[in-house]
This record gives sequence, structure tokens and C-alpha cells, in this order.
Amino acid sequence: MKLVLGMAGASGSIYAERFIKALSTIEGTTYLICSPASLRVFREEMNCTVSSASELLEFIVTKYKIHNPPHQFQIRNFLDIGADIASGSNSWKSMVVLPCSMKTIAAINAGLTENLIERAADVTLKERRTLVLVPREAPYNRIHLKNMLELHDAGGTILPASPGFYQMPKTLDDLADFISERIFRLLGVELDLYPRWNPRNHEE
Repeated sequence: MKLVLGMAGASGSIYAERFIKALSTIEGTTYLICSPASLRVFREEMNCTVSSASELLEFIVTKYKIHNPPHQFQIRNFLDIGADIASGSNSWKSMVVLPCSMKTIAAINAGLTENLIERAADVTLKERRTLVLVPREAPYNRIHLKNMLELHDAGGTILPASPGFYQMPKTLDDLADFISERIFRLLGVELDLYPRWNPRNHEE
């Protein structure tokens, strides 16, 4: 797996945390981009003091006691629009923006590339690679819906952070793992982070 993971400044840090935890268990490389706003939200929602992408990764590794993971994380500067992943001449299979702010969705839809998340997403679309955007906003206004529909039509996949409940979640982590698993399936990876739907388990 060769993945670009962008974290934009939307609520839903737990989704990114659980996704990164699961990602660390499989072989591959992820280029991680954290916006300043995403770091601020992460600090507030996860009750920590991280101020950089490297500190965010260290927080997750320490919290879950992850040792010698098979996955490699390479950090890229949010403002570096000249980074390697700013060009289609470099290859990666997929990109995920998790969580994805409506500002980021609007910018990608408009073709604006003022930071590396927007630029890498633009490249992902033009190279016909997999782009998964995970917004958490609710409710959606007409502008949000229009931007998401146009991105869908442009080849992106919109996966709202709306977890299911048929797996009988018991913790917030269970809800976040549901979304992580849905993302992984779109990337062609099966991790079984939650029980699959089986109607026999729900018969009266």
C-alpha cells in the first residue's frame, strides 16, 4: 500500500487516530499531511498537547503501545506545494482526507491548490487514483451537497463519518473503527475491524 493521508481541520480526530492505529498493522507507506487546524482540533478532542504531525504520530504510537510497525509514515509539510506528492510523476495508489473539512472539500472541488492536501487531492483526481473524503459536518447545507456531488462526479468518493450500529458498538472506538473499516474496504484492504452484517444474528 502506498497512501496519502491528509488531516484537515474538522471535528472527528478519533476517526483519524483509529485509522492510523489500524494502518500501522499492515505493510506499506503513508505520506501524512496535517493542517494546523487539524492539530488544534486533535489537541482539543484528544486532550493532548501535540503541535506537529510527528508528535501526533508519537501520541498514537505511545497510546496504543505500537512497537516496530510494518507500516512506514513519512511526514510532509502542509504548506510545501513543491513536495514529492505534489506531482503526478510520483506514484501512490490512493488518498484519504480524514477528517475532511467543508473548506477542504470546497477547495478541492474548485481546483484550488493552496496547500499540500489540496494539491495532492487534485493530483489524485487528475491521475484517476482513488480519493476518499470523510466529512463529519452535519447537517449539510446546499453548498456542501453541491460540492460533494461535483467531487463524486469528478471521481472522488464521499464517505460521511456516519457509523452504523448493527455491530452493537460498546465504545466510541468501536464507532470509529466502523468508519476505518469502510475506508479500508474502499482501498481494497480487508481488516475486519468490526463484525460483518449477518441477519441470523438479528433474528427475533
